[in-house]
Amino acid sequence: MKSTKQILRTLVFPPIALFLLLVPLSCALLVYAFVFADGKGILSYFAYSLSTYTLTVLCTKTPCLIRFFQKIQKENHYIKRYLQDEVLRIKTSLYSGLFVSSVYAIFQLGLGCYHRSLWYSALAAYYILLALVRFFLLRDVKSLSEKKDLVAEYKRYRFCGILLLAMHLVLAVIVAYITRQNRGLSHHPVTTIAIATYTFGALTMAIITLVKYRKYQHPLLSAATITRLAAASVSLLTLETAMFSAFGAENSERLRQIMTAATGTCICLFFLLIALYMILHATKQLKYNQIQSR
Repeated sequence: MKSTKQILRTLVFPPIALFLLLVPLSCALLVYAFVFADGKGILSYFAYSLSTYTLTVLCTKTPCLIRFFQKIQKENHYIKRYLQDEVLRIKTSLYSGLFVSSVYAIFQLGLGCYHRSLWYSALAAYYILLALVRFFLLRDVKSLSEKKDLVAEYKRYRFCGILLLAMHLVLAVIVAYITRQNRGLSHHPVTTIAIATYTFGALTMAIITLVKYRKYQHPLLSAATITRLAAASVSLLTLETAMFSAFGAENSERLRQIMTAATGTCICLFFLLIALYMILHATKQLKYNQIQSR
C-alpha cells in the first residue's frame, strides 16, 4: 500500500493529464453554480471545493508549466517565429481584430435595419470604421519587411487618424444616446466578470505593445498599436454599463448616468486627441520629408 506521504504527493502533484481535465471541469461547474444554481446546492459546493483544489494544483505546478512552455518555445518553429517576429504578431492581431470587427459590424447593422434603431446603427458605424482601419493597415503592413517607405507609411498613418476622427463622432453619438436613455449592455454577473478580465487584459497588452513598438520607428506599426489601444479604451465604456446593469442598485440610476457620461466623455476626448495627433504628426513628417527630398 502507498504511504500517506505518497498519497499526499499524488494529490498535490497529480499527472498532467488529470490536471488538464480538472481545469475545464472546474470552470464548467463554476459556471453552472453561478448561472443556473445561484450558488446553492450540493453541486455548487462541490464546484467550489474542486475549483479550490484545482487552483492549489495550478500553483504547485506553475514551475513545471513554465519549463514546459519554455521547452515548446525553443523547439516549435512556428511559436519561435511568432515570438521573434514583431510584424507577424501585428498581422495576427490585425487579422483577428478585423474578423471580430466585421462580424460585429454585420450583426449590429442587421439589428439596426430590422429594428430601425439609432443605437444599433451607431454601433454598426463604429465597428465598420474600426474594421476599415484594420483592413487598410493589414493591407499595407505586409510591405514592412520590404524597403522602408516612410512617405507611404505616414500617408496611411494620417488616413487612419482621419478614420479615428470619424469614429470619435460616432462614439459621441453612442455616448449621448447611452446617457440620455440611461441604458447599456445587460449581462449576467459571471459574464460581466469575464468582460472585465478581457477589458483590463486587452488594455494592459495594448499599452505594453504601444510602448514596445515605438523603438521600431514604423508609422504603420504605431498606427496599428494606437488603434488597438483605442478599441480597448471603448471596452471600458462597455464594461462600465455592464457592471452597472449587473451589480448596480435600483436607486443608482442618477449615479449611473453621471458615471457613464464622464467615462464616455473621457473616451471621446481620448479618441479626438489621438486622431488629431496622428493627423498633425503625419502632416508634419510629410512636409519635412518633402523639404529633405528637394
